[in-house]
Amino acid sequence: MDLVAPLGGCNHLSLLFRDPQLEGIMHQKFQELLHRYKVQVFHSEHDRRSVEELTTECLHVTEEVLTQKIHFHFNKLPDANRAEIINMINNYVRQAVLPPIVERLVSRQLRLEKRQQAMQDLLKDVLETLSMDASKQTVA
Repeated sequence: MDLVAPLGGCNHLSLLFRDPQLEGIMHQKFQELLHRYKVQVFHSEHDRRSVEELTTECLHVTEEVLTQKIHFHFNKLPDANRAEIINMINNYVRQAVLPPIVERLVSRQLRLEKRQQAMQDLLKDVLETLSMDASKQTVA
């Protein structure tokens, strides 16, 4: 594979390859890999089975987070009325306010993890394609 030094105003692939035929082949392979990445991300976010898996995993992680205990530390011991009010606020927040917030955060995190995994697969495929074409060029 002949590498060319970058020059201004050239196609990004023509900067790498002198052979126009090889450039076209590589361009086609990169388009296929990018398309496969986009399809994989789309299916992971919109496919019915993937959405069900994501929802199940999200609810499981949300449940785990919400079962963790929160401990209050007071410098002075509160009186009974104040402790009851704090307990009521704590229960309300944990039962009504926190679940949808935690669920959205966990859902976003899981979607990003799947997208990142797809991006890692794309990068691996691109590097394999480049190394495979480099080995073909050295053999030829």
